[in-house]
Amino acid sequence: MGEARTGTRAPAGGLAPAGLPMPEAGVEAEVAKLLPFLAPGARADLQAEAVRHVLALTGSGPGGALLAGQAALLRALVELAAAPAPAPAPAPARDAARALVNLAAEPGLHERLLEAEPALPARLLDRAMDPAWPWAEEAAAALANLSREPAPCAALMAALEAEEPGESGLERLVRALCTPDYNARAPLHYLGPVLSNLSQRPAVRAFLLDRERCVVQRLLPLTQFSDSSVRRGGVVGTLRNCCFEHRHHEWLLGPQVDILPFLLLPLAGPEDFSEEEMERLPVDLQYLPPDKQREPDADIRKMLLEAIMLLTATASGRQQVRNQGAYLILRELHSWEPEPDVQVTCEKLIQVLIGDEPEPGMENLLEVQVPEDVERQLQQLDHQELEQHTRAQPEELAPEPQAEGATPT
Repeated sequence: MGEARTGTRAPAGGLAPAGLPMPEAGVEAEVAKLLPFLAPGARADLQAEAVRHVLALTGSGPGGALLAGQAALLRALVELAAAPAPAPAPAPARDAARALVNLAAEPGLHERLLEAEPALPARLLDRAMDPAWPWAEEAAAALANLSREPAPCAALMAALEAEEPGESGLERLVRALCTPDYNARAPLHYLGPVLSNLSQRPAVRAFLLDRERCVVQRLLPLTQFSDSSVRRGGVVGTLRNCCFEHRHHEWLLGPQVDILPFLLLPLAGPEDFSEEEMERLPVDLQYLPPDKQREPDADIRKMLLEAIMLLTATASGRQQVRNQGAYLILRELHSWEPEPDVQVTCEKLIQVLIGDEPEPGMENLLEVQVPEDVERQLQQLDHQELEQHTRAQPEELAPEPQAEGATPT
């Protein structure tokens, strides 16, 4: 998923008269002049105008880099965006939060942001989790951008672990993500990417896969969340990361979770299968309406395929995926898929399902050690294959192998 970004590029008449380029030192001086107007207690109209200037600057790479060198100004932005304020929060808090979203969208600026305000992830988390804060979505978007990198993600994790006794920080985040109207004034879609980024950490995956908490089961319906591809993609990314834990595959594919139909349904179209084929599919994938639409976002389709691919890492996982008729959905997806890289991913998954089983001792594909030179060769072949798919006409897939004595369909 791409980074969140708000606002616009600085207008021609932002800080200097239009058509008169200002030297960098002059721009720095002008930016420094804004600082008193960003301070708490400044006159509201002047503060709002100063924050609008800063937001406009963050819409361009050079402007963001310039601001990132102004530690005092960054701290003032954080104070406006994250400090408690009387409800409703003033408009400068909104624009300050949006400026932080834009600055956090540049990974090269993360270190400077954290140097200026080491508690930034914790303060943004507090605003994002406040059910009455009007700009909680902006705080969540800034967190989504920050947590893509290891250092801010670790700081966010520390903030979650430091939550007060009782409900854990992660549990609170999941509850906010899964609860409609948790904040009546902010949709909190960007908590999806925040959780996806956090789920790259083993401790978070352990929390998500705790069988007593039923977290995965609460996330599964959001794979069909039609109101926001941001939330949907964040949840799918989280589920994909959980699928790296092959020790949990049997549980994930079993009746307690039954994850596969939730991963396949967004990939399914309105195909009319034969009765025999229909009976092989899970109930939720049978007799879909003629207006059934596939997941419109190519990145999400690819993550869904990657999650299923991870579930086929073990022999038992491959058999469970085969037994639920995944090939039928993937066959039709492959014929329909317009994006070459997604089609290649789909093709590889189909090959795993219809191909021969690995040699003894290599049944778990996640534990197979691939030499570095072989891995480089495979990556090169992948690149060549993608280029060929981009240029070539669609090819017909090999049919699914039939059990001995079975009648082809």
